[in-house]
Amino acid sequence: MSTLVNSFNILFSPKKAWEKIGENPGSLGGLLMTHTIPFALIPSLCWFYGVAYNGWTVAGEDVRLTTASALPMCVLFFLALIYSVFFLGYMVHWMAGSYRSKSTIAQGVALITYSGTPFFVAGLLGLYPILWLDIVVGIAVSCYCIYLLYLGTPYVMKVAADRGFLYSSAVFAIALVVFVALLGATAILWSMGASPEYIYS
Repeated sequence: MSTLVNSFNILFSPKKAWEKIGENPGSLGGLLMTHTIPFALIPSLCWFYGVAYNGWTVAGEDVRLTTASALPMCVLFFLALIYSVFFLGYMVHWMAGSYRSKSTIAQGVALITYSGTPFFVAGLLGLYPILWLDIVVGIAVSCYCIYLLYLGTPYVMKVAADRGFLYSSAVFAIALVVFVALLGATAILWSMGASPEYIYS
């Protein structure tokens, strides 16, 4: 229950939520089962339904993906989300010593998974893909996720605010590298046959 409360509060009362998460980040298994995996399902399932059944409009023409091509792409998207959260969480833990923080992997995963909550929730937009709206909301949500990361690091990792800023910046830099790596992996998978198949009407 506390995980759901923290997930809700992180959107509207982030400072209060981070204080509670810092006091009790939870276990690694608990975080994955009650937050990371369920929340990662939101964008994965919504985008699958949106691109396979509702589609979008390009130059006055309705476009959607075949179910056969959308399903593996959304499964890979889901797995990529879980992997990214765990990997970044591990990196937060790995760098802790450099910033004089005592850490567990659970703390790192808590910092990353709660920071990414707005992104997961914004996945609801995938039900009805609208390019311009997705871009605008995506930029706003990304900024808020970054804000949450910088705000939450001192609370969760128990470091001073100035050291927390540097800590967060290092994590953010690694997150950018992971994002670029995922884009590269996507291109490779598409070239190997896991590419989208479009239906026009």
